[in-house]
Amino acid sequence: MSLLFTLAAFALALGILIVVHELGHYWVARWCGVKVLRFSFGFGKPLTVWKSGRDGTEWALAAFPLGGYVKMLDEREGEVAAHELPRAFNRQPVWRRIFIVVAGPAANFLLAVVLYWVLFVSGVPGVKPMLGQPASGTPAAVAGFLPGEIIASIDGETVATWQDTRWLLLKRVMNRHGVKIETHNDRGEIQLRILETASLTADDLDGDFLEKLGLTQFRPLLKPVIGKLVAGGAGERAGMKLGDEITAINGKPVSRWEDLVEWVRDNPEHLLMFEVQRDRQRLILEVTPVAATEKNETVGKIGAAPQFDMALGKKLMTEVRYPPVRALGAALHKTWDTSVFSLNMLGRMVVGQVSLKNISGPITIADYAGQSAQMGWLPYLSFLALISISLGVLNLLPIPLLDGGHLLYYMAEILKGSPVSERVMEIGQQVGMALLMVLMAFAFYNDINRLLSGQ
Repeated sequence: MSLLFTLAAFALALGILIVVHELGHYWVARWCGVKVLRFSFGFGKPLTVWKSGRDGTEWALAAFPLGGYVKMLDEREGEVAAHELPRAFNRQPVWRRIFIVVAGPAANFLLAVVLYWVLFVSGVPGVKPMLGQPASGTPAAVAGFLPGEIIASIDGETVATWQDTRWLLLKRVMNRHGVKIETHNDRGEIQLRILETASLTADDLDGDFLEKLGLTQFRPLLKPVIGKLVAGGAGERAGMKLGDEITAINGKPVSRWEDLVEWVRDNPEHLLMFEVQRDRQRLILEVTPVAATEKNETVGKIGAAPQFDMALGKKLMTEVRYPPVRALGAALHKTWDTSVFSLNMLGRMVVGQVSLKNISGPITIADYAGQSAQMGWLPYLSFLALISISLGVLNLLPIPLLDGGHLLYYMAEILKGSPVSERVMEIGQQVGMALLMVLMAFAFYNDINRLLSGQ
């Protein structure tokens, strides 16, 4: 995946989310009769400005596109003509100011609902939640889960895909109590088991916590048969062909594709003797895996992929699709559920129950944008919906400089019967700036750490 493609996917996502957020403020301000002076995409010196509308609103594209703002007529920011005082933001009743401020995050939540609705109507592909063999001693093994069972529900909530399984369990494992999981097998037998999650730590949530619990995806046995070769790769250069079955490496029998992968990964730049069965002929091929860096580790690769049973693959796949009306309900539920979970995670980070490593910055988000865009438009829309929710939740936090900080001032105004003093707002801005700088520092630290560790 090229850097240019990643940056383009990130820029598109950022542009959509910022414009939607600021349009929320803009439209509601206009609806409330407030005069909008400028709509800016980005901060800093404007690169281009044009005017439109009866009020001559300026539309600006600024140098730093990591945000935006809507500037409204306000006596606190300059002199306002007497005939325009009724249209000044600061002259509006407090409920109107609240409505205008809330409109930005609300627009992000609305965008997420629309995107999820499109996804659910179009059909979201996924892997069936079929279980593999749980490792001995793990909570799943203790609970009695068996390979081949399919998870049907978690604490009464229906499960359709493996992604559902991860999401529903992630919401529950932090509560440190047993989770009721219903499964069924190919004979139609239904089992209800209790999965204990108390052994998980905050650090476990940073990685594959399902593996820690012993819940692994069912993976069909793949024979060591070549199904795909990378042009110019080590395997093709050694004379491998599609359909070749690897029977042994360096004289040691090979019966699964995983065995072949282990040999190759453990022997970068080392000559390996492959015994190959091809059209009833037994051949010996000399293969030297090329060295590649993966998560700060040097591994071998030969540019080959296994032959996969497409019929079995289709059996393991599913699709979540709803009619339009039901899809709207599902989209609303998904948006609400994700928003509440995001707030819960933030709260647990504050009290130390969840690691701050979960905070992601622009580098990680850009990487996810590129990966999801490369996978197709459906994964990219799902990524956009998730980030839009995160932006909406972040802006509602009661931190001065954010929308939630302004709402905090307005709540105080309602309680005390008069606006918050300029001095209090000035101190609040300083505190808010400090908090945001700390948050950004954590985000960039985590991004850089992920880059260096390859995780």
